[in-house]
Amino acid sequence: MAPYAAAEMTIQESLDAGIGPRAMIRTAVQNSLRTSLFDGIAATIRTKMRPLNGVVAWYGQHEAHRVAICDALWRCGVARASASDHATVDIQATLATSTGWWWPFDDVCVLAERPIAIHTEPTPAGLHGERRLHHPDRRAVEFVDGTGVHVVHGTVVPDWVIDDPSPEKIARERNVEVRRTAIERIGWDTYIDAAGLRLVDQSPDPGNPGGALQLYSTPPEWRTNEKILLAVNGSRERDGHRRRYGLQIPGWISTAVDAAGWTYGLRGADYAGLLRRT
Repeated sequence: MAPYAAAEMTIQESLDAGIGPRAMIRTAVQNSLRTSLFDGIAATIRTKMRPLNGVVAWYGQHEAHRVAICDALWRCGVARASASDHATVDIQATLATSTGWWWPFDDVCVLAERPIAIHTEPTPAGLHGERRLHHPDRRAVEFVDGTGVHVVHGTVVPDWVIDDPSPEKIARERNVEVRRTAIERIGWDTYIDAAGLRLVDQSPDPGNPGGALQLYSTPPEWRTNEKILLAVNGSRERDGHRRRYGLQIPGWISTAVDAAGWTYGLRGADYAGLLRRT
C-alpha cells in the first residue's frame, strides 16, 4: 500500500492495513508537525515580512519537523545514524528550542526572537494532532515588541476584522475569506441589515432538515452581480452548534435551492432529492 495512504488513517488503521513503521512515523510525526509549524505558523509570520529575495531563512523552532523525524526513526529502530548525524541533529534541536528564525553568514549569525504567545485550535479532520492558528479576540501570534498576526480559524486577517469590523470596510475588502471572516465576526443578521442586502429567495434546506437556505443580492459596493447563499452547516462544530455561513453564487441563479445545488455541481432539482448533505 502506498505510504500516502497513512495520511488518511489513524495509527491503528495504518497498523491494521499493514503500512510500514517508516511511513506511519513520517505521517504522524514529520508531516503533522510540518502542517502545524512550518505551513501554518512560519507561513503566517512571513506574511508580515518584506520579501527576502536571495536570502535563505532558517526557521528555527518551525524546523522542528526535521528534527523530530530523525529522532523518531532512531528511537523506533527504523533507521540508524552515525555519531556525526546525532551531533548535527542535536545542534538543530538546540536551535529549534532556543530561537526563532535565524540567518547564518560567514562572520555573523542573526537570530530572531521567538513569539511570546501562539494560539491554536485542532485542524478539522486532522488525524495526527495537526493544529492551525486561531484566536477570536486577540492576535494568534504575538511578539514581545507588540507586533503579531490576527488569524481566525487558519485565515490571516487584517487587524480591523477583529478590532473594528464594519459593513463599509467589508465592502472594500477584495479577499473573499477575509470578507467572510469579518461578516461572521459581526454576525450575519447584523450585517444583512446594516449592508442593506436584499432577500431574493428562501427555502427549507432539502439536504439539511431544520436548516434554511436564503439567497441575497450583493451590495452595490461589491461591484459584482454575484449573489450570497446563506446556509447552515450540516455537521456540528466542536461546541455542538451548527455554523451559519455564506457562499458567493453566480448572479444568474435565481432560487436558493438552485444555488445550493450549484455548490455541489448539481441542478436544484437533484439537490432537492438529497436525503442528507454534510
